[in-house]
Amino acid sequence: MPSLPPNIEVLLRRLIQAIGSAGQVGELLDQCLLNLSAAQAHGSHYFTPQGIARLMVGVAAPQDGHKVLDPVCGSGGLLVESHRYVSERVGVNPTMVLLGKEQHAHTSQVARMNLAVRGIDAHIFPPGDSLAAPETVPYDIVLANLPFNQPAWAPGDRQDQTLFDPRWLDEPPPKGSANSAWILHIAHALSTQGRAAFLMADIAAKSPQPAARKLRERLVRDDMVECVIALPPRVFGHTEATAGLWVLNKDKSARPGWGSTDRRRQVLFINARRNFELIPASRARRLGDRHSNRILTALARWRGIPESGSADIPHRDEPDWSRSCTTDEITHRLYDLMPTTYTAKPPEHTSSTSSRVYELKRELVDMLEQGHALEPRLLDALEEIDGSRD
Repeated sequence: MPSLPPNIEVLLRRLIQAIGSAGQVGELLDQCLLNLSAAQAHGSHYFTPQGIARLMVGVAAPQDGHKVLDPVCGSGGLLVESHRYVSERVGVNPTMVLLGKEQHAHTSQVARMNLAVRGIDAHIFPPGDSLAAPETVPYDIVLANLPFNQPAWAPGDRQDQTLFDPRWLDEPPPKGSANSAWILHIAHALSTQGRAAFLMADIAAKSPQPAARKLRERLVRDDMVECVIALPPRVFGHTEATAGLWVLNKDKSARPGWGSTDRRRQVLFINARRNFELIPASRARRLGDRHSNRILTALARWRGIPESGSADIPHRDEPDWSRSCTTDEITHRLYDLMPTTYTAKPPEHTSSTSSRVYELKRELVDMLEQGHALEPRLLDALEEIDGSRD
């Protein structure tokens, strides 16, 4: 057992007094979690920013009585936000079931504390790898801030390959990246009307690699993809990589208690790449309530959900922002799921020269964004090379 500082009692007493004097313990805890996440931003124990958590829960739209799972729950922020979301709509303590899984023991302890302080009844499983085995029960809602491009995934090391795994019917996902494994794990965990919202690196939406394209083909063929949202870079806190918010839905039909518009064999693409605001007194970014509400309104109108009167106005495609596409068009584009592919404003036909200039401009902007995202990784690699020479 590690030795404690000799003046630990004095420090603990001051800490307890500070907590006791706080008007809102939840707000104090939020700030502590924010500081902790910032300190670990380049590690694997980051937490979901509150603005992103609210967007993720909003697009998944959990309801009272739902069973909600976060297979990489971190501090439990998505479970906390799910509870808040439903509580505001039912006006009483919801009867939903909240469950979280976390690989790191000390992070799962943070999740338990976060939920307990707020008086939220939830179950955090003992620490373990969620990808080690499929979920044994179906969930109405699955939320996940997934590790982007996790390289350590190796299905052969986690299970007996002679055993049937219902998550991947044809063959296990590639060992070099866990992106496909996570997506298939989440899709398998959904109930017959289940929905999922998870963050995923852009490479999964557009990679020409056979395994990635085969995954997208399977999701589109099964009509599980409901919406893909391109999010601004540098709003996650832990990575410079560009990423999107994927929304899966096992039942996109119109039905009572849900939406009035049948969206089977259709997918909504939203390009929110440039929709962000700067955090005061810093270079950091956040999505912001205004941009988040715009996304939620667009999706609610597309679904036909009467959320804040949004269903009164039918969905209309908006160039450079949103577009509803058929799965036939997505199939024609070889299952590309990048929103920028579908929402790009068509160039004016005044001249072939102006059209080409427009196309080159968009390509240059995309390459600059990708190059900026790679800068921290290149600098880290250079520092490692310099360190190895010492």
